[in-house]
Amino acid sequence: MDITVSTVHGRVRGLERDGVAAFLGIPYAAPPYGLRRMRPPLPPESWSGERDCRRHGNSMFQPGYLPALAGLLVAAEGPGEDCLNLNIWTPAPGRAGGRLPVLVWIHGGAFRNGSGSLPTYDGGKLAADGVVCVSINYRLGAEGFLLLPDGTANLGLLDQIAALRWVHENIAGFGGDPDNVTVFGQSAGAISIAALMAMPRGKGLFRRAILQSGAGHHAHSAHLGRKITERLAALAGVEHTTEALATTPPERLIAANAALSQEISRAADPGEWGESAGGGTTVLPVVDGTTLPARPIDAIAAGAGHEVDVLTGTNAEEFRLFLVPLGIADHITDDLVRGFLSAFGLDAVNALAVYRAARPDASPGDLFSTAMTDMAYRIPAIRLAEARAAHGAPTFVYEFAWPSPARDGRLGACHMAEIGFVFGNPTDPLRGPGAPHDLSDRMRAAWTSFARHGRPDTDRLPAWPSYLPHRSVLRFTGTDSAVVRDPSGRERRLWEGAR
Repeated sequence: MDITVSTVHGRVRGLERDGVAAFLGIPYAAPPYGLRRMRPPLPPESWSGERDCRRHGNSMFQPGYLPALAGLLVAAEGPGEDCLNLNIWTPAPGRAGGRLPVLVWIHGGAFRNGSGSLPTYDGGKLAADGVVCVSINYRLGAEGFLLLPDGTANLGLLDQIAALRWVHENIAGFGGDPDNVTVFGQSAGAISIAALMAMPRGKGLFRRAILQSGAGHHAHSAHLGRKITERLAALAGVEHTTEALATTPPERLIAANAALSQEISRAADPGEWGESAGGGTTVLPVVDGTTLPARPIDAIAAGAGHEVDVLTGTNAEEFRLFLVPLGIADHITDDLVRGFLSAFGLDAVNALAVYRAARPDASPGDLFSTAMTDMAYRIPAIRLAEARAAHGAPTFVYEFAWPSPARDGRLGACHMAEIGFVFGNPTDPLRGPGAPHDLSDRMRAAWTSFARHGRPDTDRLPAWPSYLPHRSVLRFTGTDSAVVRDPSGRERRLWEGAR
């Protein structure tokens, strides 16, 4: 059944089915192209009559994924200039009195891929649980995260703020409470949320935050941001000016970004490229001193975002998604593992012994994956919780430990494996057939309870205390959930004091 709702820019027509209405492809900002290319987002133009919002809008221009990841990660479809749009799933718009909690999803994809319209992110199941669910698009790659020569920076983050402002102004008409907004996101989406907590322009736009597999440690300095922009312009064959970059075809910037990634991977001194040396992405939020005044974890440690309720966590084997499909895991030796551990300031011999003691039958590739999971995901989440506790802001921490059956089960509880359970969508490639439905029920109940009250309390789970003082972590498995105190504590202690 078709249903319409009024927004500040005009009426939108959605589709209601089985008690949940979906409104797709609603513009929250003007198309960021033409004269608006590489400029901060502006409001969309208003329209007369009803806008058909029964189909997803355009996605952002992006490179897609490596062939080795085909079948595991779903590529976004339908790129186009009018890409700053959002989707809403709501139970009974206009009949809920505008008081339902709101969950706003910020997708991941290494800041270069992804879309809020991917099938896994369909919010219908969460809406059926009694929340209003929103997913958004934002600018990616060079379009969204360069520090431009004129000083403009973090356009992708400014897009996210524009979307949250739109939600604040309009969500009551869809049954949501504008004063009870929870942002939730995974990987680059979670890193974005930590940045939003540190940004003055983000203050007051959300009350709660759920960070899945991402924290506040990942950002470029202004110096590195300028260096990346200058080199990308050279690889694109254009002048190092904002005007030249803003008239370069998106496909050309995407190709230059890919070339830069390859160049960094072959650099004699990868460390000069900061976190881009890891190969995950060339672009990250930039500490420009204006839109983002400090590295997010440093701002949070100083008290930024202490008023925001936070739930965060990681998957037990995050890094296997990046090692197994590419065949890298089978070629790693103990010497390579020791070199990695040493590069991050650890006593390599002792650290390898600690990791191996807990996993005596593990291969060097398995140990490398575990250490990389700690360095890139688990330890940052812990440090986020510790930083907040210093300001009396409790944080709830989880671990997702259900192994994906994809690729003959070799991926384990890898990066992204939890998303299909959070949304309750069985078609997610990493979830696979035969996955435990109860696991999704438990996670959705925790996420929606947190959105309502700021605590993940539900009769489907044991009592879930905050991380400190006992370093309590709620572990999700396929059969049950249990609170574990200081899991992998010996490994955690290795990283104390490491950079």
